[in-house]
Amino acid sequence: MINRHRLETLSEPVLEWVIRLCGISAIIFVFGIFFFVFREGADFLFRGLDLVEFFTSPEWYPTSVSHKRYGVLALIAGTASVTVLAMVIAVPFGLGAAIFVSEFCGPKLKETFKIIIELLAAIPSVVWGFIGLTIMNEMIIDLFNAPIGLTVLNGGIILALMSVPIIVSIGEDALKAVPDSYREAAEALGASRWQVIYRVLLPAAKNGLLAAVLLGVARAIGETMAVLMATGHAVKIPHSLLDSVRTLTATIAAELGEAPVHSDHYQVLFIIGVLLFSITFAVNLTADLVVKGIRQK
Repeated sequence: MINRHRLETLSEPVLEWVIRLCGISAIIFVFGIFFFVFREGADFLFRGLDLVEFFTSPEWYPTSVSHKRYGVLALIAGTASVTVLAMVIAVPFGLGAAIFVSEFCGPKLKETFKIIIELLAAIPSVVWGFIGLTIMNEMIIDLFNAPIGLTVLNGGIILALMSVPIIVSIGEDALKAVPDSYREAAEALGASRWQVIYRVLLPAAKNGLLAAVLLGVARAIGETMAVLMATGHAVKIPHSLLDSVRTLTATIAAELGEAPVHSDHYQVLFIIGVLLFSITFAVNLTADLVVKGIRQK
């Protein structure tokens, strides 16, 4: 017994340092990835890239012989349009499904829905891309009499379907984490089920629900193959949901393999990677500030 007690006493500091190392390593890995991406594009970023043209010009002609142009305004607009549309569709459906699974489903039906949601989350993005390229493409052409169905609408619907499982899963966990005493107290005061949800559960779980929505946004911004196959891959600023676009991630995926290593084209693709990294950081920082503000209130 004494030896066992000594062993447990000695193992606690070791386990504590292992846990600390795991936490620190996650931070190191993130900074290491950012450093690698930034290093690959730093030379052209500080030597020859016109940042004003880079952010304000919609012209993307990196392989032009006479006049190379590196404008990402159209790519940013394409990314934003597809992401916003995806969230407009995914957030109501995702949070509604999370409320239904958490508050209205019986045990058997809840398990069935959870399995279905997990299966949806497990579908590879390239399969979603094929769905957009074949099924959704034909449907949009038939329904809207459009010349092509690979559009913002197509990409937004596909990204919404990909984001909904994440929102549902995390949102349902956030609602389930609300203590049952909150529900019982509200029902004891005569509140209906919908009043309990609207006035008690949603305010109590708002931090977790916000995290679910922002993870859905991050999934939509970072998705590559699905939007590459479903949005038409046209470099232009969209003016309607039936316009074809190209996103930042799709540009990197489509052109990095063909760009000569360490060329200006190669480096500017890594600069786009830095831009994506910065956008994701801004989204996470905003979420952190919003959650802190909610907690203070």
